[in-house]
Amino acid sequence: MSSIARRGLMLVLSSPSGAGKSTLSRRLLDSDANITMSVSATTRAKRRNEVDGRDYQFVTPEQFEAMLREDAFLEHATVFGNRYGTPRQAVEDALSAGRDVLFDIDWQGTQQLGQKAKGDLVRVFILPPSKLELERRLRVRAEDTDEVVAGRMAKANDEISHWAEYDYIIVNEDIDSAQRQLESIVAAERLKRERQTGLVDFVNRLTAG
Repeated sequence: MSSIARRGLMLVLSSPSGAGKSTLSRRLLDSDANITMSVSATTRAKRRNEVDGRDYQFVTPEQFEAMLREDAFLEHATVFGNRYGTPRQAVEDALSAGRDVLFDIDWQGTQQLGQKAKGDLVRVFILPPSKLELERRLRVRAEDTDEVVAGRMAKANDEISHWAEYDYIIVNEDIDSAQRQLESIVAAERLKRERQTGLVDFVNRLTAG
């Protein structure tokens, strides 16, 4: 089978905290070798089991400001008092090489990406099946204090209100079903004519032969 060159896509997963986007991100990365995770720079403290440079690029507020001045970010946002930004160059290199880049960012960052790279963007919003289930998941993961969980629940309605800005919506009631839906979205988006940059040459060869 002939391989047709294509440009990579920027796959954005957003959700209220606890709805499952991080789990879906990990599963997609494990199942698809052509997707790489965008590693954001952040000023927040490193959680246990996180690795600098793999999960995030942990920087000081001063370093973050320097990167902003150098226009080194595709997008940046402030979430729960911490700053996050997507370094530009690594993403552009991956897309040009035909690799897809996965983003685990919020609606603020997604809006900025839409302004700068709309043609490359595929936006997916993950919803929980209910508010009760969302709170249960936040408590089960046992990474945050009761005060932080309450803050995340209070923030959820605002985050969910941006659902209509996304191309696809997945209700994550069952993680296996949600993963299958996400993989179907990726497969369809890769086949879009405008992303297959080698299609003209392929068709020319096909008709010439």
